[in-house]
Amino acid sequence: MRLDGVLFFPVTPFSPDGSLDEEALARHVDDGVSAGAGGVFAACGTGEFNALSLPEYERVVRVAVEATAGRVPVLSGAGGALPFARACAAAATRAGADGLLLLPPYLVSGPPEGLLRYVREVTAATALPVIVYQRGSSRYTPESVARLAQVPNVIGFKDGLGDLDLLQRIILAVRDATDREFTFFNGLPTAEMTVPAFRGVGVRLYSSAAFCFVPEVALGFHRAITTGDEQTVRRLLSGFYRPLVELRDRVPGYAVSLVKAGVRLRGLDVGGVRPPLVDPEPGHLAVLEKLIAAGLDLVPALDAPASSGS
Repeated sequence: MRLDGVLFFPVTPFSPDGSLDEEALARHVDDGVSAGAGGVFAACGTGEFNALSLPEYERVVRVAVEATAGRVPVLSGAGGALPFARACAAAATRAGADGLLLLPPYLVSGPPEGLLRYVREVTAATALPVIVYQRGSSRYTPESVARLAQVPNVIGFKDGLGDLDLLQRIILAVRDATDREFTFFNGLPTAEMTVPAFRGVGVRLYSSAAFCFVPEVALGFHRAITTGDEQTVRRLLSGFYRPLVELRDRVPGYAVSLVKAGVRLRGLDVGGVRPPLVDPEPGHLAVLEKLIAAGLDLVPALDAPASSGS
């Protein structure tokens, strides 16, 4: 399985009565893939994995797989308590997922050896390829990731800490330990803000939560960063991503809540978030609406040089 381009982490829509809205989810996923996503990561952090029951989780993955229809790979989240993570792996297999993103264990922090055991026990429950996510309570050492890279179905490592010194040492340890293909990902919230820094240590793949509601901006940024258009990268970081991060940081959980609100503002009713998250207050929604308009206003300028030369 090969991933490329902008990675799409869809939200999980809920109906007014709080139940899963499968029709809205199918449209959301189809819209994202049609817009140009390079991969779909269903029922992960942006998809409120933490708030889903196991039956809901399996339905989310199945709908995402059906809506994607083989156009790009579909991976799904797994994590939390070990029995639940193993159950997610089995459910994802039944639903037809192409792989898993293994999220941190629930609440507790463990030493590297304990994290290794956790990963091994989850991966032993599935033949699916697995990407391990370093974030929150899961902090790996270079030596432990080098050992993870020896597990046959562990194919990648996603960093959500942003410690570039540690990540560089992890990358070097893995490259020294194995010749097999092993992929690294930037998994920080609003990852575009740190994409230039991560590219400096050789990490080019990243999550894009913004793609959920402004795929035009996310794709424009990706095009600019991959072609070396530094002026456009700076313009988008300054005019859209930086103020989005400043808004995101006002309230815990807004990294998900604002994304879901953005999808609603762009015309698809995906409902609100489940507790303990809260939906954005009206004043913050007004700011988000202006940010969306500002970001979209920057997009036509991305094609201006090509148009003027044709």
